[in-house]
Amino acid sequence: MTIRPFVPYPDKRLKTKVPPVEAITDEIRAIWADMVETMDAMPGYGLAGPQIGVMQQLAVVDCSEERGKAIKLANPEVLHASVQPREHEEASPNLPGMSAVISRPRAVTVRFLNEEGEVEERDFVGLWATSVQHQIDHLNGKMYFDNLKPVKRQMFLKKAKKTGAMK
Repeated sequence: MTIRPFVPYPDKRLKTKVPPVEAITDEIRAIWADMVETMDAMPGYGLAGPQIGVMQQLAVVDCSEERGKAIKLANPEVLHASVQPREHEEASPNLPGMSAVISRPRAVTVRFLNEEGEVEERDFVGLWATSVQHQIDHLNGKMYFDNLKPVKRQMFLKKAKKTGAMK
């Protein structure tokens, strides 16, 4: 297992929708293992492939208090989202030192390929739901701040440049 370096924003890989995974192989499992180790080293609640330059629909999420409960997802897609929103301060190691409060559905049902290569549907609530949606955004070429209204997003990016978070 290896802790992988983060792709710095505004690298075009972070703005690219990545292709789906064809099959769960030992190579995919090894990438997931690196992703979990990298996520735990941040520390953070999730990580998507493009954040470390892996241009495939792979993500890991672990919002457990004790850690070690990472869920590994390939080709995740939201099937259902609750109407009730949840606000949470989100950040990304791809743009260090920056964060923004983002409103997302409080609960989601997600379909994905699991470690065994089986299609799984799972409900995520609260922080788990926020993190899964955050990772799915990455897989679709979106950063969390892309969810801000245009003026707030513009101010956010101006601040990121001014503080040196973004080159």
